[in-house]
Amino acid sequence: MHRVLLAVATAVFAQAQGGIAPAQEMTYGQAEFINSCAVCHGTTGKGDGPLADELVRRPADLTRLAEKNGGEFPYFRVFATIDGRFVVPGHGERDMPVWGRQFLEEDAVTFGPSGGEIVTEERIHQLAGYIESLQK
Repeated sequence: MHRVLLAVATAVFAQAQGGIAPAQEMTYGQAEFINSCAVCHGTTGKGDGPLADELVRRPADLTRLAEKNGGEFPYFRVFATIDGRFVVPGHGERDMPVWGRQFLEEDAVTFGPSGGEIVTEERIHQLAGYIESLQK
């Protein structure tokens, strides 16, 4: 059942992203990044988005995450940071939105609670994968 929902969710997500890049094909992760992250992190992920100077703390340069982690991309840490629903309270305040909660609110309307969770997780995986592709 979960595989069927994931396949449907991926297809619907692909269809929803269809009109974003008329000149070139975008990956789902890139489209999600442009829609959700670029306003702060910039279109290239360097932390230079249009709102970067308005924030209390400058957004991270997402192109250097592997470099700062001994050359290995910290995939699951990135996934957890984007998701944000399972952050340990003792680790302090979040500087970015809790995308897992925001995505789930949207996705649950279309796919129901269980299907919405699957689609939300896939969106976050797509984003994490795209951020991994930005590494220098």
